[in-house]
Amino acid sequence: MLTVDGSCLEGGGQIVRLAVALSALAQTPVTVTRIRENRENPGLAPQHIAAVRAVAGACDAECTGLAPRSREITFTPGGLRRADLRIDPGTAGSIPLILQAWLPVALRAGGSITVTGGTEVAWSPTIDYLDRVLAPVLRRAGASIAVEVLERGYYPRGGGRVHVRVKPSRPGPIAVPEGKGECGIVSCSTGLPAHVVERQAAAAREFLRRDPGLACTATLDAREGGAGPGSSVTVWSGAKGAVALGRRGLPAEEVGRTAARALARECESPGTVDVHLADQLLVYLACYGGEYSTHTLSMHARTACWILSEFGYPVGCRESGVVEFSG
Repeated sequence: MLTVDGSCLEGGGQIVRLAVALSALAQTPVTVTRIRENRENPGLAPQHIAAVRAVAGACDAECTGLAPRSREITFTPGGLRRADLRIDPGTAGSIPLILQAWLPVALRAGGSITVTGGTEVAWSPTIDYLDRVLAPVLRRAGASIAVEVLERGYYPRGGGRVHVRVKPSRPGPIAVPEGKGECGIVSCSTGLPAHVVERQAAAAREFLRRDPGLACTATLDAREGGAGPGSSVTVWSGAKGAVALGRRGLPAEEVGRTAARALARECESPGTVDVHLADQLLVYLACYGGEYSTHTLSMHARTACWILSEFGYPVGCRESGVVEFSG
């Protein structure tokens, strides 16, 4: 039984998600202790429990400690299997973060998952970032991933619903070509006037056209109804992306410009991927090999490298003006 200290380095939910995913992949039981100990609300939240259950469903794992505010869990994996799962944290918890835990495991045997919660929430990639930035890198390596956004959901009510299907695969090395690549914008909303997504997209497109000189194609997704109102913008150029969320009192144009401004900074910085994608790809780099680079070694990336090494999946990390990862 491997023991992982959940308070180390980044000290957040990332440790729990990655630890159980690696436990399933390596077929090594794990105990995660001191979970989120230094957070304002320590222990497990419903979102973290949902992520563990998603991974457990893909490998028939036995789990203990899966309760709100629990600071220790054990995860004993069974064999990887194809499964069709339904996961609902009962909150507006991040659907993309739940999928981050499940996807590396599901790719081995295939399967599907329908997750309810928040498609675009703070401190998390949006579902569009997962589909338009992370997934294309994996698809290029040979993974088959289909993402369907059935309902969008925003904090605090949630109500989003996403269905993801993967085929069993053994992707090749992770490789990200140099250059800007395809540039796109997804501007979306639920329960708001249609002009909101139009204004968000127009502001993002104009900023990116003027500053980094990117010609972006915009996709507008304005939905009626929903559990509660909300909006977001996701922008990307190749394997670099950025997001921004709307909120009451914030002009739609500023939401678009905020996302575009963040992408412009990434495009002007060295490296082939953005700083957030860099840590999200590390588990795949460790499993399948390859290389990519970014401009900053984030605490999330340091944490991922540490956990990977604990499970016997070391990755190379070299800092020399640019941060280069290799597996």
